[in-house]
Amino acid sequence: MTITILAFIIALFFAMNIGASGAAASMGIAYGAGAVRKRQAALWISGIGVFLGAMIGGGEVVKTIGSGIIPTSILNVHIVVIILGASAISLFIANIAGIPLSTSEVTVGSIVGVGVAFQALFTDKLLVIVLYWLIIPIAAFFLAFLIGELLKKAETKLRWLKQQKWARLLTALVILTGFLEAFSAGMNNVANSVGPLVGAGLLSVSSGTFLGGLFVAIGAICLGSRVIETNGKKITEFSLLQGSCVSGLGASLVIGASLFGIPVPQTQITTCSIIGIGLSEKGRAIFRKSVILKLMKVWVVSPVFSLVISYSLVKIFLDFDLYSVTVVLCVFLATLGSVSLMKHARQKQSDPRRSRDHVKSIVGGRGRKREPAAWRDFS
Repeated sequence: MTITILAFIIALFFAMNIGASGAAASMGIAYGAGAVRKRQAALWISGIGVFLGAMIGGGEVVKTIGSGIIPTSILNVHIVVIILGASAISLFIANIAGIPLSTSEVTVGSIVGVGVAFQALFTDKLLVIVLYWLIIPIAAFFLAFLIGELLKKAETKLRWLKQQKWARLLTALVILTGFLEAFSAGMNNVANSVGPLVGAGLLSVSSGTFLGGLFVAIGAICLGSRVIETNGKKITEFSLLQGSCVSGLGASLVIGASLFGIPVPQTQITTCSIIGIGLSEKGRAIFRKSVILKLMKVWVVSPVFSLVISYSLVKIFLDFDLYSVTVVLCVFLATLGSVSLMKHARQKQSDPRRSRDHVKSIVGGRGRKREPAAWRDFS
């Protein structure tokens, strides 16, 4: 009984975090552009949208997360705790490290890690999901670029939209597309928190979408203030028309994937749409920004990171294998060491003058003794 309560607590806490990050961000464009002036009103709109999305169309993705990747025969309450725990740990560590991870990719990665540990995995369904992860963000990029080019060519003919009497129309359009983006988040992302519970038979699909949608909405309304503030300030460079195109395009693609029961990374889709619009506005200079490299890292790191954690938890607590645990631990330590060395190398490359001055201050500084070579090597 205790382990079941723990599973529900982790799932609902995970749902609130999904709402605080992804769902709240859906109204970032509308809030940042001034279409919705009060932050709390924007959060309420996103909360209502995500709840309705979960209730109306979240069932198919819940089924995929619950039973489409690994067989339900190996799903029990202990496995559910491991899947949700690995997802939560991955997001927690990523937040500390400042790495934005996709909740869909993290959850799928955790489920795959369990499947690998028990050698029970529906690889055909997994390949379809990964294929969608590649195709949909790329499609978002090209479609956004095309829309941006069309808006530029039609700019002279659309000057009437800049008149004050049409401002309300554009404002309503941005709010509507933001609501649709929240709706799509409810259809797709709520399954990440309750899908394992449904797969283990602890909840029905309808109960799971209701409970998950409710707590994702609560997370968006109560905990999404900082996220929507950050996203709103970053999106202010877009016009109302461009912002509505980004939100509407992302929402359409995510809703389409949800109808087929495919969990997709909404963050990457929105980012690729923004890059596509940026390419039409600023040209190839947009590719010089670090956001492209960060996007690629998120694609690779999100599922692999949670996969390793869930696999390790299974091997430690349920199916102990000393060799597997040792290998995973060594890989983890080697990864941390590599990251540390890369950061140290970047710091030296970014500020070589500081490094030379630091050496001079140690070697020949006034009033200081010359330190041994071994000490200088570790400074």
